[in-house]
Amino acid sequence: MPLKPGQRFWSLLKLYRREIRQIYVYAIFIGLVTLSLPLGIQAIVSYIQTGEITSSWVVLVSFVLIGIAVNGFLQVAQIRIVENIQQDLFTRSAFEFAYRIPKITFLQLDKVHAPELVNRFFDTLTIQKGLPKILIDFPVAVFQIIFGLILLAIYSPYFILLGFTLIFILYFTFQITGPQGVTTSLIESKYKYKLVHWLEEIARINRCLKMNTTSNFHLEKTDQLVSYYLRSRENHFQVLLTQFQLFIVFSIFVAASLLVLGGYLVFQEQMNIGQFVAAEIIIILIISSVEKILRMIDTIYDVLTALDKIGYVTDLKLDKNTGSTTIEADEGLEVVAKDIQFGFPDDLKKIINELSFNIPTNAKVVLAGSSGSGKTVLLHIISGIHEIDDGELYFNKVPFANYRRDNLYKQIGVAFPVNQIFEGTLKENITLGREITDQKMETVLETLYLNDYVIHQPKGVETFVDSGGRRLPRSIIQKILIARIIIADPKLLLLEDPLQFISEAEKIKIVDYIMDKKRKWTVIVVSDFYYWKEKATQIIELKK
Repeated sequence: MPLKPGQRFWSLLKLYRREIRQIYVYAIFIGLVTLSLPLGIQAIVSYIQTGEITSSWVVLVSFVLIGIAVNGFLQVAQIRIVENIQQDLFTRSAFEFAYRIPKITFLQLDKVHAPELVNRFFDTLTIQKGLPKILIDFPVAVFQIIFGLILLAIYSPYFILLGFTLIFILYFTFQITGPQGVTTSLIESKYKYKLVHWLEEIARINRCLKMNTTSNFHLEKTDQLVSYYLRSRENHFQVLLTQFQLFIVFSIFVAASLLVLGGYLVFQEQMNIGQFVAAEIIIILIISSVEKILRMIDTIYDVLTALDKIGYVTDLKLDKNTGSTTIEADEGLEVVAKDIQFGFPDDLKKIINELSFNIPTNAKVVLAGSSGSGKTVLLHIISGIHEIDDGELYFNKVPFANYRRDNLYKQIGVAFPVNQIFEGTLKENITLGREITDQKMETVLETLYLNDYVIHQPKGVETFVDSGGRRLPRSIIQKILIARIIIADPKLLLLEDPLQFISEAEKIKIVDYIMDKKRKWTVIVVSDFYYWKEKATQIIELKK
């Protein structure tokens, strides 16, 4: 069950218990030091009334100035601690996203647009901006209110009743409007992300929209989403407006009560002028502190909403990695399926239903069948992207679930017809950070006829490539993707239309290399190109 925004907030604070304790200790001292100002002024006023400048007056003035200096020093210390938390939070969030996104189960990623999930990372910046107010300003304001009420109670017991009334009014205000504010903030954020996602879609299909000049469809849809956002934002603003209106009423009530009560006590000679001036300063500090808290409410809503949005990503289930078996084989993998079944959760009919086959070590297999027979899904199942609903899948006579995923994936090379080129150098796109010798790199480039292209690049394999290989020929993109998998000598190759855009002459030579019986790997390929079947040692026919 997903956590509520408040629960996520407390879970975040638990990560920084020690730092937050330090901030609160400083906040207590700041609250105490702040109250030294009205106490010092009270004493100074009393001395001024004597009409003489004494050494005691000088000491009191110095005391007040030292209090202000200490206050500033403690605030600087708080800022330093919060900055450390902000930096750690950013780093933690970045690695959390980088670690989790590749490991999220494929069925869950099918329900969302994966790049849209990354937009939620920017909520980390919202949390960063909100933390200083929540961790510094909020506790300081609370302690100033508490200590101020305690000090007023010392002046007169009548102020105790007033203090309890103040606390009750604040609690009543937040109890009524708080949950509503969180709800409206979440709705506002939802439409914000929908709008950003649509703008990303506009950027993705910009060529289509550029040519379709007779329609304003993209503007009309943008207008609709903006309208939803503005409506939800207005609803959230109304909650904030209600809170500020209650604060105005509250301020008038508190100021009037304290002024009347303080004046009455002076007339009754239960307080002197110095105490009355100090009490009024404390009253101003209390009202100012309450105003700070109310102005922070919007920030608190933003932080809670940001935690909820980031939590959506961290709540997504990751691939299971409970196995312990590893593969240490010099030959290709044997793949055996016994009555395996698979269907997507929303589909009534199974795509793969009681399918069995036996693919021996080093076999070169072509999956054949009409469109919709489940060839692509079967490749996804064998690669571990999808988990079967029933039956059993074995690699080298060991159930798939018994293997450690990280070890197993080292032995599997996958090439699906999806552009997986990222922004980086050609070498980085091929090696993916693996330690590959220059000789091995050169051999693979020659095998795939990539060396002719690389030689004509100004920096060779260090040539920079755009995201998605925007300026690369499609044939070069496919060769890079194939080079990426065969350079590590995997024991199982899973290929789907891997040579679609490559010339037939080169295609035949690459097929000869991949399907060579001497190669110590098992190959399972889906392709309409006739030559794959000619070189195959086994053909598995799938039917709907």
